Amino acid sequence: MNRIEDQWHQLKAHEIAGQMFEDEYDLAMAVIRGMEARSQPGGYLLERFRFKSA
Repeated sequence: MNRIEDQWHQLKAHEIAGQMFEDEYDLAMAVIRGMEARSQPGGYLLERFRFKSA
């Protein structure tokens, strides 16, 4: 596994595990909150990118 896959696994296993989401937006926000929570202890800067969607 590369580093991002390991982080994604940890995010799924610890930050959003066991949660149910009403829609994709709620899931996306939970992922963002989980990424922010994981980045703070390591002192990492979290940057978000916005993509155009249809």
